Amino acid sequence: MSYTIEKVTFIERSTLERLLELYLYEFSSWENTDVNQHGLYGYPYLDYYFTEPKRFAYFIKVDGNLAGFAMVCDYCYVRNDDAFFMAEFFILKKYRNKGIGKLSAIEVIKKHPGSWELTVHPKNTGSHSFWHSVIQAVSKNYEIIENVEGVYEETLASAFLFEVE
Repeated sequence: MSYTIEKVTFIERSTLERLLELYLYEFSSWENTDVNQHGLYGYPYLDYYFTEPKRFAYFIKVDGNLAGFAMVCDYCYVRNDDAFFMAEFFILKKYRNKGIGKLSAIEVIKKHPGSWELTVHPKNTGSHSFWHSVIQAVSKNYEIIENVEGVYEETLASAFLFEVE
């Protein structure tokens, strides 16, 4: 099984939008969100990934097939410096627990050396150990800030702050 990380082009925007719906559906179990009148969750920041210079969207592919995505931006909740933020990260269930997610996350983070922030939802218990292992693979030191407000609607978040060379 081989994987690739490919930058999403504007022509592929609608594909990313559909994958975001799957991600948001899964996330709705933690955030208690509803679909809109069109049956969609919607992602209000999607267009910024094609118009702002410090936003990056990547497809994760396994053997040429879409397996997920990663979205990086410069909007942080804790850091005030010029840091990167893992805004969204998603692996389709078929490809989970095979190491693809960890390898992909590491590769995406290494594409953007410097300061990083990453938040995890406290109800998404699997994400905590996943991100711990990813961060330990890319950084010698990291800090965890608990009870970060404003990330999620109903819950306080945990934030990882780390540096990548």
